[in-house]
Formats: sequence, structure tokens, C-alpha cells
Amino acid sequence: MPGAIDHVFLDIGGVLYDDRVYAEAWRRALREAGGSFTDAAFDDEYAACRAGQDRSFRVHLATVFLGPDPDLRALESRAARYWQYPPSALHADVVPTLHSLLDAGYRLGVIANQPSQVRAAMERDGLVGFFDVWGVSDDLGLHKPDPALFHRTLELAGVAGEAPDDPTPAQLAEPDVAIEELQQLPDVLDELS
Repeated sequence: MPGAIDHVFLDIGGVLYDDRVYAEAWRRALREAGGSFTDAAFDDEYAACRAGQDRSFRVHLATVFLGPDPDLRALESRAARYWQYPPSALHADVVPTLHSLLDAGYRLGVIANQPSQVRAAMERDGLVGFFDVWGVSDDLGLHKPDPALFHRTLELAGVAGEAPDDPTPAQLAEPDVAIEELQQLPDVLDELS
């Protein structure tokens, strides 16, 4: 088994599948709900959310394009109609990387803001069997960045979190490692172990 790291949790959108599927689903849902904006304005706000990773994409986009107190449940329902990952959205390095991680002895899980139907796409693409732990927001009724989603997923995995309950901004500011492609993960985990 690897050193101190024995569980690896992955997001789905942007990590396993092309994140443009999510972006397009929300662009369409916001327009259907009465939002009037250019593609460039949406792309700019979406890029700012991705760069910051400090807030809920759903809440931020809905507030910017629909105003205060948007009906998030209705928007999520609209977006879910379009939030379908086609086989072509699966990144090419996913299956080989997941095999490498399992071969190295890691237990895999997901922590993701996704509709429950994401599992059907993952089943179709042969991914479900790689994962032991499922922290899918719509299944658990919790959404990132709410720490409760992370706590609940760790509880499902049977592991304790190593981070402090209330980390300071300084503790959260600097990652141990950053990677640009999933295929880099096995080597980075080896270095961290």
C-alpha cells in the first residue's frame, strides 16, 4: 500500500469529463429562466469561478445573471436536462490513470457537484467499478463548497479528515501539489507518500 495516502477522491466534471458539458447546461438553464447575457459575459463569469474555486458556481452564476435570491432548485432541474456527458466528453487519460491508481493500492472515490444521473454515464463508460465511495451532491443533498459534503463523503469512506475543522485562509492558500492532467496523479502521489 502507498504511504500515508490510501484514498484518492476525484471530481467528475473537469477531471474525468470535459467541464464544458456543465458550463453549457448552466448557460442554457439560465437563459431559459430569463437571463439575458452574452456568451462572452457567461464565459468570463464561469472562468472567474473556475479560477477562484471559492464559491458555488451554481449560486454565483444564478445571482449574477438572474439577480438576488434565484430559485436554485428550479435552475438545477433545468440544468439537469442538459447535463449529460456523451462518451466523447471522457478525457483520454482517465481509464489508464484509474487502473494505475488501483494497481498502486489506492481506494478511489468521487466528491462532486453532479446530478444523480452522472452514474449512468460513468457506467456506460466503464468507470463505476473503479470507485468505492460516492460523494455525489444530488445523492447526498449537499453541494460544494459546503464542508458537510466532504465530511459526509469521508464518513462514507470510513476515514477521518486530516485537515483542521476550521482551516485558516493561509492553510488553504497553498496546495501541496498542482497537476494539469490526471495522468500525472500516480507519480505525484508516489512522491507524496
